[in-house]
Amino acid sequence: MGIYLNPGNAAFSEAVHSQIYVDKTELISYTNSVLATNQKNICVSRPRRFGKSITANMLAAYYSKGCQSDTLFKDRKISCSKDYKKYLNTYTTIFLNIQEFLSRSSNVEELIQRIRRSLMREIRREYPTIDFYDELDLTENMKEIYAETNEPFIIIIDEWDCIFREYAEDKAAQERYLDFLRDFLKDKAHIHLAYMTGILPIKKYGTHSALNMFDEFSMANPGVLAQYVGFTENEVRCLCSDYQMDLAEIKEWYDGYLFGNEEIYNPWSVINYISKGGIPQAYWVNTGKNEILEDVLEIATDDITERLYALLQGEPVIARIDQNVVYRSIAEDPANIYSLLLVAGYLKTPRKDLQADGSYLCEISIPNREIAAVYKNEILSHLLQIGAITRTTANKIAESLYANDYKKLQAAISEYMDKSISFYDGGAEGFYHGLMLGLIALMDNQYKIKSNRESGDGRYDISLIPRENRYPGIILELKWKNGLSADSLDTFADEALTQIDNMRYNSEMKQEGINDILKFGIAFSGKKVRVKTK
Repeated sequence: MGIYLNPGNAAFSEAVHSQIYVDKTELISYTNSVLATNQKNICVSRPRRFGKSITANMLAAYYSKGCQSDTLFKDRKISCSKDYKKYLNTYTTIFLNIQEFLSRSSNVEELIQRIRRSLMREIRREYPTIDFYDELDLTENMKEIYAETNEPFIIIIDEWDCIFREYAEDKAAQERYLDFLRDFLKDKAHIHLAYMTGILPIKKYGTHSALNMFDEFSMANPGVLAQYVGFTENEVRCLCSDYQMDLAEIKEWYDGYLFGNEEIYNPWSVINYISKGGIPQAYWVNTGKNEILEDVLEIATDDITERLYALLQGEPVIARIDQNVVYRSIAEDPANIYSLLLVAGYLKTPRKDLQADGSYLCEISIPNREIAAVYKNEILSHLLQIGAITRTTANKIAESLYANDYKKLQAAISEYMDKSISFYDGGAEGFYHGLMLGLIALMDNQYKIKSNRESGDGRYDISLIPRENRYPGIILELKWKNGLSADSLDTFADEALTQIDNMRYNSEMKQEGINDILKFGIAFSGKKVRVKTK
């Protein structure tokens, strides 16, 4: 048994013996069916914490000659397959987690050499009688092993794409890594199966299509592997029955991914929800950096900001999804953000139509409450970072909501509107949706936020309808006009406040039994702002 060559089954054994384990071993029936065929190259792309690594560990435990795994599989679904015993622990298996090598390397060339040296050290131990021509020529040495022993290889690579996330702007480093993988994997008769997992698509990086021999099973096109990475509806239903959990609540928080006809749940979050006694929260938030979402917010155009606002309001948005999108193209073409957000798990596609160029025209939406919470968290972090809101103001709003302190809440919202409108410049196109995204990030847990933008006449009204009776209703009337003096701005703010009463903007809330209503009249001219309240 080695570390990388013919690894053991400890990682899969740990998963099987955990408190919660869902049997995905039927995937092996598919991989067995494509061994040593033109379909032997498989890449599964899914968001982080979606079960990719457990699946890779399962395949290593099944195929590796370095362990005996019958006790782990004999009671699993795969044991009913006619080929179960035929391939169990019969292959020379190489397992690589590229993220581990990346964390120990200062550049891509060092990473490649570390992989070669690590594998060749174990290969020399396993095959001491073979006289290798070049100790570091990994590909030729594998061919030589196959020629002398007639023993083919299975290659399993986890986190194959971490290079493209770490070196997003370094095209030369990416191409060097792709050249290594191509030399390692492409057109090799001695490899009977190559199975890779990652987040980003594999198809094409610029003009460099070094790995075009792979069949990709992606978020946009999961194919026959849809049910094997992530939890299905039936699997979650069984878990809820076993652990007496609330299926409706789990569905609201962690469901929403659609892989063909399969409704898929985030497995990491479902397991955490059950393990922690049924407490709904965004468990996915702390499992890694949300760098794609961070980058989206940094380069967001007015159109992107408007669409993000619509998505957070629960409205569907139409977007083109490119299956060949690469991470670095987010800066080159901001329209690609929707493709990247989809593969990273931030969007779902309830409806999609394949186009002649291989892209999809999709209806996109946010999958569930957990992902909406991730958006709100990242939006707030971004607004704090660029200075559109201060941490003090954000804390005041949170604390006043928690304490149900109306006066403090009134002062905090006034402070936010003053700072935010001054930052964005109220006369600039797109300021309004930036303002609204901030309100959603700060207050969406407590309020349903509705708005009415009267296009062209410089007025907007915003209603924050409390989700619970203990919070007050909030109505904001915004008025804008160019070139106002300080006195005129003051009068304009009074008019906005008076208009709330004259136009009976509070009637909808009154009908819903909300009697405590905070009212804000807000006037602005460029970066000058006046806020009046009652």
